[in-house]
Amino acid sequence: MGNETHVEHETGAAGGPDTPPDIPGQIVLVFQGGGALGAYQAGVYQALHDGKVEPHWVIGTSIGAINGAIIAGNLPENRMARLTQFWNGVARHGIEAANWLPGLANWLRDLATVTQGVPSFFTPQLQSWAGIQARVRSGQAAFYSTGPLRETLSSLVDFDYLNQKATRLTVGTVNVRSGRMRYFTNRDALLDVEHVMASAAFPPGFPAVQLEGESYWDGGIYSNTPLEAVLDDRPRRDSVIFSVQLWPSSGPEPQSILQVMSRQRDIQYSSRAESHLDRQKQIHRLRHVIRELGQHLPEEVRDDPQVRDLLGWGCGTTMRVLELDAPAFDNDDLNRDIDFSSAGIKRRWLAGYEDTVRLLKRAPWRESLDPMEGLSVFRMASAESQK
Repeated sequence: MGNETHVEHETGAAGGPDTPPDIPGQIVLVFQGGGALGAYQAGVYQALHDGKVEPHWVIGTSIGAINGAIIAGNLPENRMARLTQFWNGVARHGIEAANWLPGLANWLRDLATVTQGVPSFFTPQLQSWAGIQARVRSGQAAFYSTGPLRETLSSLVDFDYLNQKATRLTVGTVNVRSGRMRYFTNRDALLDVEHVMASAAFPPGFPAVQLEGESYWDGGIYSNTPLEAVLDDRPRRDSVIFSVQLWPSSGPEPQSILQVMSRQRDIQYSSRAESHLDRQKQIHRLRHVIRELGQHLPEEVRDDPQVRDLLGWGCGTTMRVLELDAPAFDNDDLNRDIDFSSAGIKRRWLAGYEDTVRLLKRAPWRESLDPMEGLSVFRMASAESQK
């Protein structure tokens, strides 16, 4: 695709071409998993970058962890070039034809990806296809090898720079044996390519990755929307959170078996984002209530060690979640997450860019917030979905 993935623009975000917008608190990007759908995230980041908005913290799972590592693992002036290099590298060419028969182009595209893989991302392990009951090491129990991804990430992510913590990175994984979600962050320990690989190890396609003597898979099979990583973080800080949703949590009632299967995937991979937010709203309100109650206690009561510990559960921080919902296109099918066609990548990248430009112009972080709530949610539907 050359440089055609990169979208040109004329003006910057809300403050003009050279002025960053007045976003209060730390800026957080939260990226879901979704394979090729992650091109939308690249477009979101480009619009933020062009608008002089650089994140303090990126949280990602699966393809979100890959995009996040490329962003956090490079100097701001190098990030767009590295993201473009990654997505150009995974794009497949010459499979956009066959429009004369509905569905044929998609079928040929999916068949090419399944049988050949994506050379800079994953390649088939033929021995796995020959015997799915054969006992092998966990690192080999998968249909594809992700060795190419390890080489790609090693060339695109400066892990020395990443571990200087200029930008915080958190990647979501799930422990294969315990089934528990675990987040790894460069704030607490050094990260390397294996941590990103583990977050993208979606079974049974991709093999588990060993970290600290344990096997880990893609965190998306447990929670594909890692919002809790920032909402439960301590110490808490005022935050504006750009939460990018690749899978729609709501949608029309399906009318065919194929549509049923597609809708089932949407619900599964949207991973209860709505319920997470409802729970966090309740918890955050309680934190504000505790803080307010503490202000009504006499000083000698507040100074009691036990009371002080209880009041520590309170806070006055504000969390503004700005949700960007990726669009569904008319010719999307059940396997749209493996649509690595150059046209599909460019289309999703452009949608992410345009939606984020609209969001920055809207500047919802300027809206007043109920001091007793502390957490607000603003949802931006994609312009593509409204056409």
